[in-house]
Amino acid sequence: MKTSNQWILHFQENAKQHRIDWSLRPDISEQEISTILASLQAWQLGETSDGRHLLKAVTRYARQINDLPYIEATALFIKEEQKHGNNLGTYLDRIGKPRIKADLGDTLFRKVRYFNANMEIWTLTVIVVESTAQIFYQSMKDATRCKLLKQICTDILIDEAPHITFQTERLSIIFNSKSAIGKAIALKAYHIFYFSTALVVWMAHKKLFRAGGNTFTKYMIKMRYKYNRIIRHITTAKVAFESSAIAHQV
Repeated sequence: MKTSNQWILHFQENAKQHRIDWSLRPDISEQEISTILASLQAWQLGETSDGRHLLKAVTRYARQINDLPYIEATALFIKEEQKHGNNLGTYLDRIGKPRIKADLGDTLFRKVRYFNANMEIWTLTVIVVESTAQIFYQSMKDATRCKLLKQICTDILIDEAPHITFQTERLSIIFNSKSAIGKAIALKAYHIFYFSTALVVWMAHKKLFRAGGNTFTKYMIKMRYKYNRIIRHITTAKVAFESSAIAHQV
Protein backbone atom coordinates (compact mmCIF):
# COMPACT_ATOMS: atom_id res chain seq x y z
CA MET A 1 0.00 0.00 0.00
CA LYS A 2 1.38 3.39 -1.03
CA THR A 3 1.39 6.44 1.19
CA SER A 4 -0.25 9.63 -0.06
CA ASN A 5 3.19 11.11 -0.79
CA GLN A 6 4.02 8.09 -2.95
CA TRP A 7 0.78 8.59 -4.86
CA ILE A 8 1.69 12.23 -5.42
CA LEU A 9 4.94 11.08 -7.03
CA HIS A 10 3.07 8.54 -9.17
CA PHE A 11 0.65 11.13 -10.55
CA GLN A 12 3.43 13.66 -11.13
CA GLU A 13 5.49 11.14 -13.09
CA ASN A 14 2.50 9.87 -15.06
CA ALA A 15 1.65 13.44 -16.10
CA LYS A 16 4.96 13.52 -18.00
CA GLN A 17 3.90 10.61 -20.23
CA HIS A 18 2.65 11.40 -23.74
CA ARG A 19 1.11 8.34 -25.34
CA ILE A 20 -1.06 9.93 -28.03
CA ASP A 21 0.18 10.95 -31.49
CA TRP A 22 -1.95 14.00 -32.17
CA SER A 23 -0.50 14.32 -35.66
CA LEU A 24 -2.77 11.44 -36.65
CA ARG A 25 -6.03 12.31 -38.35
CA PRO A 26 -9.27 10.68 -37.22
CA ASP A 27 -10.07 7.74 -39.51
CA ILE A 28 -13.53 6.65 -38.43
CA SER A 29 -16.53 5.56 -40.47
CA GLU A 30 -19.99 7.06 -40.18
CA GLN A 31 -21.26 3.69 -38.99
CA GLU A 32 -18.70 3.65 -36.18
CA ILE A 33 -19.59 7.22 -35.25
CA SER A 34 -23.30 6.39 -35.06
CA THR A 35 -22.50 3.48 -32.75
CA ILE A 36 -20.18 5.23 -30.30
CA LEU A 37 -21.07 8.93 -30.48
CA ALA A 38 -23.72 9.18 -27.76
CA SER A 39 -21.58 7.26 -25.29
CA LEU A 40 -18.43 9.17 -26.25
CA GLN A 41 -20.19 12.49 -25.68
CA ALA A 42 -21.70 11.41 -22.36
CA TRP A 43 -18.44 10.01 -21.02
CA GLN A 44 -16.50 13.06 -22.17
CA LEU A 45 -18.85 15.23 -20.15
CA GLY A 46 -18.45 13.01 -17.11
CA GLU A 47 -14.65 13.25 -17.29
CA THR A 48 -14.70 17.06 -17.16
CA SER A 49 -15.88 17.53 -13.56
CA ASP A 50 -13.90 20.17 -11.68
CA GLY A 51 -13.82 17.90 -8.62
CA ARG A 52 -14.72 20.75 -6.31
CA HIS A 53 -17.09 18.74 -4.12
CA LEU A 54 -14.75 15.75 -3.96
CA LEU A 55 -11.85 17.96 -2.85
CA LYS A 56 -14.04 19.51 -0.18
CA ALA A 57 -14.89 16.09 1.24
CA VAL A 58 -11.26 14.95 0.95
CA THR A 59 -9.96 18.04 2.73
CA ARG A 60 -12.31 17.49 5.66
CA TYR A 61 -11.42 13.79 5.83
CA ALA A 62 -7.64 14.31 5.46
CA ARG A 63 -7.60 16.80 8.32
CA GLN A 64 -9.51 14.38 10.52
CA ILE A 65 -6.98 11.58 10.03
CA ASN A 66 -3.92 13.85 9.74
CA ASP A 67 -3.05 12.82 6.18
CA LEU A 68 -2.82 16.19 4.47
CA PRO A 69 -0.81 14.91 1.45
CA TYR A 70 -3.93 12.96 0.48
CA ILE A 71 -5.48 16.28 -0.56
CA GLU A 72 -2.75 16.93 -3.13
CA ALA A 73 -2.83 13.31 -4.30
CA THR A 74 -6.57 13.58 -4.94
CA ALA A 75 -6.14 16.91 -6.75
CA LEU A 76 -3.63 15.23 -9.08
CA PHE A 77 -6.01 12.30 -9.57
CA ILE A 78 -8.77 14.74 -10.59
CA LYS A 79 -6.37 16.50 -12.96
CA GLU A 80 -5.63 13.18 -14.64
CA GLU A 81 -9.36 12.53 -15.09
CA GLN A 82 -9.74 16.00 -16.60
CA LYS A 83 -6.97 15.14 -19.07
CA HIS A 84 -9.14 12.26 -20.24
CA GLY A 85 -12.07 14.61 -20.75
CA ASN A 86 -9.91 17.08 -22.66
CA ASN A 87 -8.56 14.36 -24.93
CA LEU A 88 -12.03 13.00 -25.67
CA GLY A 89 -13.26 16.54 -26.28
CA THR A 90 -10.43 17.21 -28.71
CA TYR A 91 -11.36 14.06 -30.60
CA LEU A 92 -15.00 15.16 -30.80
CA ASP A 93 -13.82 18.50 -32.16
CA ARG A 94 -11.71 16.79 -34.80
CA ILE A 95 -14.57 14.64 -36.09
CA GLY A 96 -16.87 17.66 -36.11
CA LYS A 97 -19.21 16.49 -33.36
CA PRO A 98 -20.37 18.68 -30.46
CA ARG A 99 -19.40 18.38 -26.82
CA ILE A 100 -22.68 18.07 -24.95
CA LYS A 101 -23.42 20.14 -21.87
CA ALA A 102 -25.96 17.86 -20.20
CA ASP A 103 -26.65 14.13 -19.90
CA LEU A 104 -29.20 12.41 -17.67
CA GLY A 105 -26.78 9.83 -16.28
CA ASP A 106 -24.08 12.42 -15.64
CA THR A 107 -26.61 14.73 -13.98
CA LEU A 108 -27.74 11.98 -11.59
CA PHE A 109 -24.16 11.07 -10.65
CA ARG A 110 -23.27 14.71 -10.07
CA LYS A 111 -26.29 15.24 -7.82
CA VAL A 112 -25.34 12.22 -5.72
CA ARG A 113 -21.79 13.52 -5.41
CA TYR A 114 -22.76 17.11 -4.67
CA PHE A 115 -24.91 16.18 -1.69
CA ASN A 116 -22.47 13.64 -0.31
CA ALA A 117 -19.81 14.53 2.24
CA ASN A 118 -19.02 10.96 3.31
CA MET A 119 -15.55 9.85 2.22
CA GLU A 120 -16.51 6.17 2.16
CA ILE A 121 -19.39 6.76 -0.27
CA TRP A 122 -17.24 9.07 -2.39
CA THR A 123 -14.50 6.47 -2.64
CA LEU A 124 -16.87 3.61 -3.43
CA THR A 125 -18.59 5.69 -6.11
CA VAL A 126 -15.30 6.46 -7.83
CA ILE A 127 -14.25 2.79 -7.67
CA VAL A 128 -17.47 1.66 -9.39
CA VAL A 129 -17.21 4.33 -12.08
CA GLU A 130 -13.55 3.53 -12.72
CA SER A 131 -14.36 -0.20 -12.92
CA THR A 132 -17.04 0.39 -15.56
CA ALA A 133 -14.69 2.82 -17.33
CA GLN A 134 -12.16 0.05 -17.92
CA ILE A 135 -14.77 -2.03 -19.76
CA PHE A 136 -16.17 1.07 -21.47
CA TYR A 137 -12.89 2.27 -22.96
CA GLN A 138 -11.80 -1.23 -23.98
CA SER A 139 -15.17 -1.61 -25.72
CA MET A 140 -14.72 1.72 -27.50
CA LYS A 141 -11.21 0.74 -28.54
CA ASP A 142 -12.52 -2.55 -29.95
CA ALA A 143 -15.49 -0.88 -31.66
CA THR A 144 -13.40 1.30 -33.98
CA ARG A 145 -10.54 1.03 -36.44
CA CYS A 146 -9.49 4.64 -35.85
CA LYS A 147 -5.86 4.61 -34.68
CA LEU A 148 -6.14 8.00 -32.94
CA LEU A 149 -9.21 6.99 -30.94
CA LYS A 150 -7.56 3.69 -30.04
CA GLN A 151 -4.54 5.58 -28.69
CA ILE A 152 -6.79 7.87 -26.64
CA CYS A 153 -8.56 4.84 -25.16
CA THR A 154 -5.25 3.07 -24.45
CA ASP A 155 -3.91 6.12 -22.64
CA ILE A 156 -7.01 6.23 -20.45
CA LEU A 157 -6.89 2.50 -19.76
CA ILE A 158 -3.26 2.78 -18.63
CA ASP A 159 -4.29 5.52 -16.19
CA GLU A 160 -7.39 3.75 -14.90
CA ALA A 161 -5.70 0.72 -13.31
CA PRO A 162 -3.70 2.85 -10.81
CA HIS A 163 -6.83 4.97 -10.25
CA ILE A 164 -8.69 1.92 -8.98
CA THR A 165 -5.74 0.96 -6.79
CA PHE A 166 -5.55 4.51 -5.41
CA GLN A 167 -9.21 4.47 -4.43
CA THR A 168 -9.25 0.84 -3.25
CA GLU A 169 -6.34 1.45 -0.88
CA ARG A 170 -8.25 4.37 0.62
CA LEU A 171 -11.42 2.31 0.95
CA SER A 172 -9.42 -0.40 2.73
CA ILE A 173 -8.20 2.16 5.29
CA ILE A 174 -11.77 3.31 5.90
CA PHE A 175 -13.12 -0.26 5.97
CA ASN A 176 -10.50 -1.53 8.41
CA SER A 177 -11.26 1.24 10.87
CA LYS A 178 -14.75 -0.23 11.40
CA SER A 179 -15.99 -2.67 14.01
CA ALA A 180 -16.84 -6.25 13.00
CA ILE A 181 -20.53 -5.35 12.74
CA GLY A 182 -19.69 -2.20 10.79
CA LYS A 183 -17.66 -4.24 8.32
CA ALA A 184 -20.49 -6.72 7.79
CA ILE A 185 -22.96 -3.91 7.10
CA ALA A 186 -20.49 -2.15 4.82
CA LEU A 187 -19.92 -5.26 2.69
CA LYS A 188 -23.65 -5.63 2.10
CA ALA A 189 -23.93 -1.95 1.16
CA TYR A 190 -20.89 -2.14 -1.13
CA HIS A 191 -22.39 -5.08 -3.03
CA ILE A 192 -25.77 -3.43 -3.55
CA PHE A 193 -24.29 -0.09 -4.60
CA TYR A 194 -21.65 -1.57 -6.89
CA PHE A 195 -23.93 -3.79 -8.91
CA SER A 196 -26.82 -1.32 -8.98
CA THR A 197 -24.47 1.26 -10.48
CA ALA A 198 -23.03 -1.30 -12.89
CA LEU A 199 -26.55 -2.02 -14.14
CA VAL A 200 -27.30 1.69 -14.65
CA VAL A 201 -24.10 2.11 -16.69
CA TRP A 202 -24.95 -0.92 -18.84
CA MET A 203 -28.42 0.42 -19.60
CA ALA A 204 -26.99 3.80 -20.58
CA HIS A 205 -24.19 2.46 -22.82
CA LYS A 206 -25.23 -1.03 -23.89
CA LYS A 207 -24.97 -0.14 -27.58
CA LEU A 208 -21.29 0.75 -27.15
CA PHE A 209 -20.58 -2.25 -24.90
CA ARG A 210 -22.13 -4.61 -27.44
CA ALA A 211 -20.19 -3.01 -30.30
CA GLY A 212 -17.06 -3.77 -28.32
CA GLY A 213 -17.98 -7.46 -28.01
CA ASN A 214 -19.68 -7.47 -24.61
CA THR A 215 -23.03 -9.09 -24.02
CA PHE A 216 -24.77 -8.26 -20.75
CA THR A 217 -23.54 -11.58 -19.33
CA LYS A 218 -19.92 -10.88 -20.32
CA TYR A 219 -20.15 -7.38 -18.89
CA MET A 220 -21.47 -8.59 -15.55
CA ILE A 221 -18.87 -11.36 -15.36
CA LYS A 222 -16.14 -8.75 -15.81
CA MET A 223 -17.73 -6.47 -13.22
CA ARG A 224 -18.03 -9.32 -10.74
CA TYR A 225 -14.37 -10.21 -11.25
CA LYS A 226 -13.40 -6.60 -10.55
CA TYR A 227 -15.67 -6.46 -7.52
CA ASN A 228 -14.20 -9.65 -6.04
CA ARG A 229 -10.67 -8.28 -6.46
CA ILE A 230 -11.64 -5.05 -4.72
CA ILE A 231 -13.32 -6.83 -1.80
CA ARG A 232 -10.44 -9.27 -1.46
CA HIS A 233 -8.04 -6.33 -1.26
CA ILE A 234 -9.91 -4.35 1.37
CA THR A 235 -10.65 -7.38 3.57
CA THR A 236 -7.06 -8.66 3.59
CA ALA A 237 -5.28 -5.31 3.88
CA LYS A 238 -5.00 -5.13 7.67
CA VAL A 239 -1.20 -5.30 7.78
CA ALA A 240 -0.87 -2.79 4.96
CA PHE A 241 -3.38 -0.53 6.69
CA GLU A 242 -1.39 -0.61 9.92
CA SER A 243 1.83 0.14 8.05
CA SER A 244 0.21 3.07 6.26
CA ALA A 245 -1.16 4.45 9.50
CA ILE A 246 2.32 4.33 11.03
CA ALA A 247 3.78 6.06 7.99
CA HIS A 248 1.26 8.89 8.36
CA GLN A 249 2.27 9.41 11.96
CA VAL A 250 6.00 9.62 11.28
